[in-house]
Amino acid sequence: MLSRTADSLYWTARYMERADYLARLLETALRAAALPASYGGSSTEWESAVASAGAAELFYERYGDANEDTVREWLAFSPDYASSIYSCLTTARANARAVRTALTAEMWEVVNDAGLELQRYRGQNLSREELVRFLEWVKGVVLSFDGAARRTMLRNDIYWFLRLGGALERADNTARILDVKYHMLLPETERVGGTLDYFQWSTILREVSALTAYTWVYRQSVKPWLVADLLILNRQMPRSLASCYEVIARQTDLLADAYGRRGPSQRAARSMLSRLNGCRIEDLFQSGLHEFITGFLDDNAGLGATITEQYLV
Repeated sequence: MLSRTADSLYWTARYMERADYLARLLETALRAAALPASYGGSSTEWESAVASAGAAELFYERYGDANEDTVREWLAFSPDYASSIYSCLTTARANARAVRTALTAEMWEVVNDAGLELQRYRGQNLSREELVRFLEWVKGVVLSFDGAARRTMLRNDIYWFLRLGGALERADNTARILDVKYHMLLPETERVGGTLDYFQWSTILREVSALTAYTWVYRQSVKPWLVADLLILNRQMPRSLASCYEVIARQTDLLADAYGRRGPSQRAARSMLSRLNGCRIEDLFQSGLHEFITGFLDDNAGLGATITEQYLV
């Protein structure tokens, strides 16, 4: 396979997954913003969304103030921000078009139709209810794309590069949306473990479609260390970091077997998987969950750079 073909496949999957993440991130902020003031809610939900998207510096250069109007425009619809939902779906469509013959008809239809439908939302002043429907539509598009890939593609290097890009992006996104909790600072009058704290952790679970899974696995009320355990170390949870790295390690191994050579991508993926498998959630909380997530994001980005050097250039 040509490296430019692999690059387009890899980034098509990453941009689709990123659009899904931003939709979930905005839903998290909308839920927090909907809390009545009497509830004791924080006023940092929009700053949190910007920080967790990794867009703070560019955002504040453009807008100066993080509020509902500016953040939803920047993260959802801005063509000037390369990782907005609009930009992600548009770029994913461009990448998919470049490798049109490598995709099945079902996959291309999902990406192409999404790119065309997206134009209908540009420039509209959407109400909160309309924005929620838009975000649900985005999540549905990504789910359809992923389902079409799993149900219609041959299991070959085309599929492996797609799965690799999607899993790497999903790991990054899960870590970031978990880190949202650490940007949504509790008011001084609200205690950790209180009603607002419970609501915020429940919201995180809901936005990664894990609330039901949490109930099935732990069978008790929402507790921060168990939420972190589910989203970091539980391999049964498909969005967990451990589950994502099982996929990443598997796809890099398959590529190595197909091309007859192992390299730094395989070693880095297996190293991270071993670290996650050897972790205990008690140790992560003791050393600092935020610090762990920050380090993980750096290592995950490093693996992305390694994959690019080994396969995509």
